[in-house]
Amino acid sequence: MATNPYAQFNDAVIAEFRATGGTVARFGRSLVLLHHTGAKTGTARVTPVMGIRDGNSWLIAASKAGADDNPAWYHNLVAHPDIQIETPDDGTLQVHVADLTGPERDAAWAKFTAASPGFRSYEGRTARKIPVLRLTPASIPRPGDPNRSR
Repeated sequence: MATNPYAQFNDAVIAEFRATGGTVARFGRSLVLLHHTGAKTGTARVTPVMGIRDGNSWLIAASKAGADDNPAWYHNLVAHPDIQIETPDDGTLQVHVADLTGPERDAAWAKFTAASPGFRSYEGRTARKIPVLRLTPASIPRPGDPNRSR
């Protein structure tokens, strides 16, 4: 069992997510569980984050509540971008993580600020540009993939 309050909170959210098929008090069905590997440690981890469905993919934001540094899970996903997620509606999926940039990132970020005013306040607390990532199921070919169907 986790000993720090943040880890205890995450453990409780993960347990509730799994017990209810993805519905968590205060979050509804807006969370996904990221299964990722520590960039430095190689330790397997599971982290709940808000996810916004966007067509066949999901968007997540590395807001860390407006802290001046990115969350550790962000670095893990950049280092190991092929991960598994648990979703409320589609079960467990293999996905590829892409760090969005430019207008695509800005349009995706606007979806977070529209969904929850908390994200707008996070943006005001930090000088960093909060990363937004796209999680695309491995079954969907990615642009530039040499195995992609034409």
